[in-house]
Amino acid sequence: MADIQLDTIDALMARYAAGILPEPARVLVEAHLQMQSANRPKVAEYETVVGDILENMEPVSLTSRDAALRAIFMAAPLAIADAPSVQPANRLFPKAILDFAGHDAADIPWKRKLPGFKEYSLGKIDGCDVSFFWLKPGRVIPAHTHEGYELSLVLDGAFNDTRGRFAKGDISVADESIDHRPVAEAECPCIGFAVSQAPVKLTGSWRQLLGDMIG
Repeated sequence: MADIQLDTIDALMARYAAGILPEPARVLVEAHLQMQSANRPKVAEYETVVGDILENMEPVSLTSRDAALRAIFMAAPLAIADAPSVQPANRLFPKAILDFAGHDAADIPWKRKLPGFKEYSLGKIDGCDVSFFWLKPGRVIPAHTHEGYELSLVLDGAFNDTRGRFAKGDISVADESIDHRPVAEAECPCIGFAVSQAPVKLTGSWRQLLGDMIG
C-alpha cells in the first residue's frame, strides 16, 4: 500500500475498479459493496473508464503469459450484483469477509487487547496488517494518528470520531492527517475489519492516554 494514495473513498473505489488494491483492501471494498449499494454506480463508472484506457493502450508483449494472467485474475474485482447479496439471518459478516478470513463473528478467536477492546490479527497479507476488532459499547480507543493508511470497515454497530459517525457498512479512511479518538456507540458492540499500512502513533496527553488504556 505504500505507493498507493488512499486518502478518500473515491480514490479507494477507483483503485478497486482498476484492480490495483492489495488483496486485503480489495476484500474490504468488496465487502462494503455487498453491505451497501451507494458506491456501486461509482465503481461501474470507474470500470468503464479503466476499460476505455485499456482499449486505447498499445499492445505490450508478455514475458510470462501464464504468470501475468494469474496476477490479473487474482487482482480483478468480482462482479457486483445490482442487489445486496442474500445471507443467512444468523450470519453477520458479508461473503467477501467470510471467504477471505474463514470466520464469522461468532467463530473468531478474539484476544483481549485492552479492557473492552478485543482483536484478532490475521497477520501481514500482501504488505498490509490485517485484523478484526471488537469494542464494547461506549469503549474509547486512545487518541492516535497513522504513520500510513488505515482502512476500517464497520461490520456491526457504529463508532464516532471528529469526522462523524461510521455505521454498519461504512468505511473509515485514515492517514497521517487524521488525529482521532474513536468511540463505540452505546447501543451494541462495534465490530470491524481493519487493513493498515503501518502501526498507529499514540497522541494526546498522558492523563488521557492512561484513562483510555484502562477503559
